[in-house]
This record gives sequence, C-alpha cells and structure tokens, in this order.
Amino acid sequence: MIFVNILNFKTIKMKKIVFLDQKDMPKYFYNVLPDLPKLLDPPLDPETKKPISPDKLSRLFPLELIKQEVNTKSEIKIPEEVLKLYSSFRPSPLIRATRLEEYLDTPAKIYYKYEGVSPTGSHKTNTAIVQAYYGSKEGLKRFTTETGAGQWGSALSFACSMFGLDCTVYMVKVSYEQKPYRKILMKTYGADVIPSPSNTTKAGRKILKKDPDTTGSLGMAISEAISDVLENKDVKYSPSSSKYSLGSVLNFVLMHQTIIGLEAKKQMDMIGEYPDIIIGCAGGGSNFAGISLPFIRDKLNGKKEVRAIAVESKACPSMTKGKYEYDLGDSAGLTPLLKMYTLGADFVPDPIHAGGLRYHGMAPIISLLLNEGIIEARAYQQMETFKAALTFANTEGLLVAPETSHAVKAVIDEARKCKEEKRKKTILFNLSGHGFFDLKGYEDFIEGRLG
Repeated sequence: MIFVNILNFKTIKMKKIVFLDQKDMPKYFYNVLPDLPKLLDPPLDPETKKPISPDKLSRLFPLELIKQEVNTKSEIKIPEEVLKLYSSFRPSPLIRATRLEEYLDTPAKIYYKYEGVSPTGSHKTNTAIVQAYYGSKEGLKRFTTETGAGQWGSALSFACSMFGLDCTVYMVKVSYEQKPYRKILMKTYGADVIPSPSNTTKAGRKILKKDPDTTGSLGMAISEAISDVLENKDVKYSPSSSKYSLGSVLNFVLMHQTIIGLEAKKQMDMIGEYPDIIIGCAGGGSNFAGISLPFIRDKLNGKKEVRAIAVESKACPSMTKGKYEYDLGDSAGLTPLLKMYTLGADFVPDPIHAGGLRYHGMAPIISLLLNEGIIEARAYQQMETFKAALTFANTEGLLVAPETSHAVKAVIDEARKCKEEKRKKTILFNLSGHGFFDLKGYEDFIEGRLG
C-alpha cells in the first residue's frame, strides 16, 4: 500500500479559494495568433501538399469555426448562448494548495485552477459548448468525434445534448475497456459510443486487418470519426448535416480554452499575485494553452517574464522526443498536414491510463512556442505521476485525472527546487479534471499492478 504521511505538518493553514463574480467572467476569448513571434505554417492538403482550401475544411467543420481558425483579431467575442451555459459552472475557482505547500515544506506558493467543476469533470466542456453551439446554428444534426480517456467524448456528448444534436464517439479501445463509467456518462447524454478501431468505418476495418489486436490510438479514432462523416452511410443524415468535432490541437480549440487563463489572471490580480511558473499537462495542448496563453501574451509583449512548462507522458513524448515537421493528424491520412512536434501518425503509445496524453502530435501553436524557446517541455513516466497524484490527494483531498497527475508531478518538482534554492516563487497549474472515473488506474497503482 502506498500512502502519504500528512501528520507531520507544523501548522495547518486555511486554504484560500478565490472566487470570481459571474459578472466579471471574460466576455472574449484570447486569440494568440497575432502575438506569435512568427506566422504559423499553414495546414496542407494531404493530396496536393499545398495550403488546404476552406471548401475542403468545410466538409468537416462548421464555417464559423473555420473562420476562427485563421482569425487575426486578438479578441473573439463569446456568444451569449455560450456564456449562459458557462454560467452553470464558470468562473471556476482558483485555489491555493496550502496543505501541499506545508507537506513539501516549500517557500513556493502553489495555486491551481480547478476545472473539475464542469458538468463532465474537465476543461474539455469549454470548447465542446462552443462547437455544439456553432454546429446547431449551422443546422447540423450530428457531430462525430474521437476520445481517449473519455473526457472529450463526455464533454461533446453533454454539449450536443444541450443543443439538440446527436453525437457519435469513437473511443480508443484500451480506454473503452479501462474506463467503463466514462462510456456510461456519454450514453447518459444520448451519445453512441464505439470502441476504436471498429468495423463500423472503412478506416477502422483497414486498421483491424493490419493489426487485429491493436489497443488503438487517438490517431486511429480520429480516422474513424472523420471516415464516418465522409462515408455518410447513415440514412438519418444528409451529407451536410453531419460534421466532425476535435477537442484539442486546432487553433480555435486552444482559443476557447483561454477562458481558463483569463479568469486566472483576474483572480490572481485580486490577491496581488502573478505566477513565476505556469504548468499544465499536454496531450494535444488545449488545457496547457488554456491556462498559459493569456500569461504568455504578457511575455510575448515584453510586460512580464514567466516560465511555462508543458508536461507530457514518456509513453508519448511528442515534444521531448518528436520531430518538428509536417505530419498527418490521424492514422489513415484523412486530416490536413500540420506543422507540429510529432512522433509520426502511425505511432501507437503504450496503453497508459492517461489516455488523453496518448496523441502522437502537439498543437501547432504550442509546437511553435516550444521551437522558439518561449515555453518548456518535460516528460514523466506513469508510476511517478500516480505517486504525485496520491500525494496531492492526501494533502489537498482531490483525486486528479491521470493526465493532470503529470502536471502535479511537475509542480511538486518545482516546489522542491524552490526549497533547495531557498527561493520564493508563485506556481500556477491547471487542474484540468478530476479522477473519479479513473479509479481502476488508481487501484492498479495502489495494488502494485502498474509498471
């Protein structure tokens, strides 16, 4: 049995929770594109290798989202209907981890933005609501999507139910088996959940023919979700009434998540704080971008100096081991080519419990910032992140998602470094989701069944 001894605290301080009034909730998303040190390389058509046309993208995405993908305005207005739904769980609280500070005996101040308060328990709901809203405005009947650990699939299922849309989710097979309650949550919201790869789509059948025993990957599930839309075999939907939704990587997805960092800036300003270090886990890059980009804006404009650390899994180390080059976003070659840090579209990670970190590539925005030296990246192994998560649970009381546990591990390492160097620093991290649907992974770790 692995446990954390919390009985040796010198004093127990009262936890500080910073609430932002709903009237002060951001009304605009922050778009980092005009502030980047250089232009992003454009998405390329996989057939012609030339910049992809809006017409081809419109077969997959609602038009308004395509416009947001290339918008060069710094602020994009949040629709009123979206703000109404946000108001059921936003602004999310900013919490100081005083018991963790005490346990680590660190001079650092540790704050976390708690996104587990959303209806589906993670930050993913922020962009799901926006995408479902624009889909409904365009007259869609259904979205298809992929999901790893199930956080994104749950979020889109919820959002589609709010706007009267059907939802088909291709869930990576290993996570489908590891996390049955995520599957149940998606079905509760009316979604159709299919383990991927499957025999449902042409892309899935091709993958299974090559490797019948594959545990699946996000790249494979993306291929199936897109293949579903392009094949359009379901008689319930016309060719234009079904489109694809993506929960990370794309510019507009990262932009929707900046509501996290925008709120955090206001909350930290309320208590006279500004982070020296910002930390977030990163699979495709959306939650790290959400917490960090509004602060990185200050760094890009020369107003503040801040370290931003994106934390990935050693099982899928796109930023720390991958190449910065054009690559496909899926296994079947149905997506545009994106300039990003990548391990290759055919890469199949080990079946770790942090399913949301099992993506072979990193968002182009995050990749550019990393390549320019504006942010940092590091990777951890599964066992050390679960240990960090138990430390957090036994001090702060919250059980975090396995993905978030990677951020927690980095926070603990940075806080201990502050102690060694006798330096007071303020650390902010995104607690991007709770781990209440991930108890099987925690059981396996506690009982010594994980490697």
